[in-house]
Amino acid sequence: MLLELRAENYAVMDHAVAGFGPGLNLLTGETGAGKSILIDALALLMGGKASSDVVRHGADKAVVSCVFETTPGAEVLLEENGIDIESDEILLRREIALNGKGRVWVNNQPATVAVLRQLAPELALIHAQSDTLAAFDQAQQRGLLDRYLGEGGSVFSDVSAAYATWNEASSRLRELEGDEQDRLRSADLWSFQAKEIEEAGLTSPDEDTALETEKRVLANSEKLYSCAMTALDLLYEGEGAAASKLGAALRQVEELARFDSRFADSAQQLAGAKASVEDVGALVRDYAEGINASPQRLEEIEDRLAHLDRLKRKYGRTLAEVIAHGQEVTRKLGEIENRDELVKQVRKQLEAAALEYRLVAGRLTAERKSAAARLEKVAEKQINDLAMKVRFEVKVTWEEDEGAWTVHGWDNISFLIATNVGAPLAPLTEIASGGEMSRVMLALKVSVEDGVSKLRKKTPLPRTLIFDEIDIGIGGRAAEAVGRKLKQLSKGQQVLCITHLPQIAAFADTHLVIEKTVKAGKTRTGVRETSREERVDEIARMLSGATITDASRKNAEQMIGEAEVAESV
Repeated sequence: MLLELRAENYAVMDHAVAGFGPGLNLLTGETGAGKSILIDALALLMGGKASSDVVRHGADKAVVSCVFETTPGAEVLLEENGIDIESDEILLRREIALNGKGRVWVNNQPATVAVLRQLAPELALIHAQSDTLAAFDQAQQRGLLDRYLGEGGSVFSDVSAAYATWNEASSRLRELEGDEQDRLRSADLWSFQAKEIEEAGLTSPDEDTALETEKRVLANSEKLYSCAMTALDLLYEGEGAAASKLGAALRQVEELARFDSRFADSAQQLAGAKASVEDVGALVRDYAEGINASPQRLEEIEDRLAHLDRLKRKYGRTLAEVIAHGQEVTRKLGEIENRDELVKQVRKQLEAAALEYRLVAGRLTAERKSAAARLEKVAEKQINDLAMKVRFEVKVTWEEDEGAWTVHGWDNISFLIATNVGAPLAPLTEIASGGEMSRVMLALKVSVEDGVSKLRKKTPLPRTLIFDEIDIGIGGRAAEAVGRKLKQLSKGQQVLCITHLPQIAAFADTHLVIEKTVKAGKTRTGVRETSREERVDEIARMLSGATITDASRKNAEQMIGEAEVAESV
């Protein structure tokens, strides 16, 4: 969930900090106080488009940052982008300068806006009037229906696996049935490459490394021989050699140990040191005897290394890659020679894969249609509870043509709605207004999450849901219904909502107030979390206006109490 959001020199905010908790977080304040500014700041941290217009007057840059609890999916994305995971929290930070340039950090490490956009679906989903319609595309609608169906079930993995098998066979067949002239030209090239690599007689991917070592030895053979023999003389064979002196010292310490046990360990240490010196002496002696100062061998190695370097320049950075390339072109040549037989085999594989895909995709279609029928009934009731009179339908169509096949199946999912009596059903994104869309999204989320909870097929999504001004055009009992639904949704995941209505504010788990003040001739917007008494005053203000009366306070206390009772029922 979202833990904290900060904005510095952003719009009318010089330094605002908002802390959020689990459950339902509601933001209230006077009209024009800047409530939506916080949502806009969060949208920037989700990869939204930036503009220098957001920089506060008199400042050179705006800075927004936030802290989220991490999720397994977010951690995978961070690893893929080379960003260290320092704790169980993710810190996002973004700067927007007056010149329009900006910088992004994730966990205090430089990142890009693209990374923020990748992380966004794992962390937060914003339903703002300005972007809800554009964001709720076919993929979002399919994802919502699949979640209601129980995303992650065997039918989804079956479709994914069948598509992967079919797609691989299809690509293989296209490769085999490529242009005949291209194939023949490629065959000539592959034959030359395979012959050149084969004639090189590559037996080990580390041959060049071993040859380089041998080359260094041969090129410095006299120096190495001298060093080895000198070391041997000092360690073992020369007058006053280390092994001889250690032996003499060992005999004396052993004599001491006969009379005083304190020297027993010392004797063992000296014995070990003498053995180590003798081992090193034997090693350098064998090394010296093996040095062969052969100019002819050195020339052979240099020629071989030059040949290997030419192969690496042509076929790979390492000998392992060169060997792998030789094996690959040999395989392709074999395919050309046995092309007709291979084409027959791959066609059979493709036919079998296509049949399997059609079976599992058809089964997924049937399950989606069944789930759609259930969801549209539940969602329509939920939507109409929010001061709307609509007909709602989840339409599932499919295309069996192979061009429509995807890893998610061949279905098209459309959410249709009629917002007026007698009006025809039309795509939700074409009909609903901004305020209506927010309420529809709330109803859909509640319907889906309630269904998932009952099926116990998957825990609620870990991300935070944000609703901006979901209460436009409603009041009274409809507003209370919106509050109840927000509260219901927040039991499974964190919800943030801007509201102007006291009926909704009464359901808050965390109530934040956005206030605008004027100091030193400058307008500033701040955020504060309310105490119980402050919350009563804020809801009383929402009820009665600027002047808070005893009656409005009593009404506010009653509304909060009724919301708490409703929650416990």
